[in-house]
Amino acid sequence: MGDRGWVARGGEVAAETGVRAPDSERSRAAPADYAARFPGCRPVRLLTDRLPDFENRLEYWDARTETAWVVAEPTGGIHEGTSRRLIHLAERIALVRGTPIASFGSVDLLVRDARGAPERMMQADETLYLHPGRARMPQGSLVIGEHALPDVVLEVDHTTDVRPGKLPLYVSWGFPELWVVVPPAGARRRRPAGVTIHRLEGGRYRSGATSGAFPGWTAPEIHTALTEPATSAYTWRVLERVGRTLGAQEGTGPDDTPLLRSLGEQARAEGQAAGRAEELAEIVRSTLRVRGIPVSDRFPDASAALADVPRDVLMVAALACVDEEDFRRRVGLPD
Repeated sequence: MGDRGWVARGGEVAAETGVRAPDSERSRAAPADYAARFPGCRPVRLLTDRLPDFENRLEYWDARTETAWVVAEPTGGIHEGTSRRLIHLAERIALVRGTPIASFGSVDLLVRDARGAPERMMQADETLYLHPGRARMPQGSLVIGEHALPDVVLEVDHTTDVRPGKLPLYVSWGFPELWVVVPPAGARRRRPAGVTIHRLEGGRYRSGATSGAFPGWTAPEIHTALTEPATSAYTWRVLERVGRTLGAQEGTGPDDTPLLRSLGEQARAEGQAAGRAEELAEIVRSTLRVRGIPVSDRFPDASAALADVPRDVLMVAALACVDEEDFRRRVGLPD
């Protein structure tokens, strides 16, 4: 773990760089005061009673200023594609682990005041729950202090930077793990492409080389999986490794997934049938040779068809036939 981190202290959140998240006093500031905290965003006037009807993506909203900060450039393409890709990666890990992983997408993260009215709201790019059956899941907005927090939150910094404003809030609200991905198209000289894994330890975020929620999944592996054009064989092996590690911790595996269990049973049945067919073919070949009847090289090609023929019928035909063609006719094999 690195030594740099984001620290929660009392009622406010401070980054080691000195940037503070809004508290009850600072949140009364004019919208311009937030500009440095939400780079790549622009302010939009949004009254509290219009908040439920606001359909666009927003980075942050504050009831005291009734201002929403929205991404200045249209979202889509790289930004949305990167975050949505995490869902598919998690589904593949879940198949191998044997139990589901739930995604809630860009869910609203809502803080209510003492009266229950919206006070602050932020939107995550993607959220994952590793054990949805055990957690109190949100039906709409995820209300801080009421619902279970996701195991992993993903933020995509394509044209934005979550570090000054959103990251300190994630700390203060207690989110256990935050991934911040900078896709290649969003890389800058002072901020290269990559994934930073922030893990909450002792009230502060520390950057780590691997995920805590997905043991052994490294930051470079996550970045490759999220940004490569199509899932590579390398990433498939990584996802299988992570899924098996999670399954080993919980005593589950691919056979606990209905689809993979069905496919496995089918493959085993086919393997058993093939083994039985080859065994029967060898018995027939041996019987014919003992009787002095020549057996052609193509006879094994028909061995798979023998699996559906009762053993006693095969033996009677092998003992009664006059040649290989006669045997085929007696048991109904193709010429």
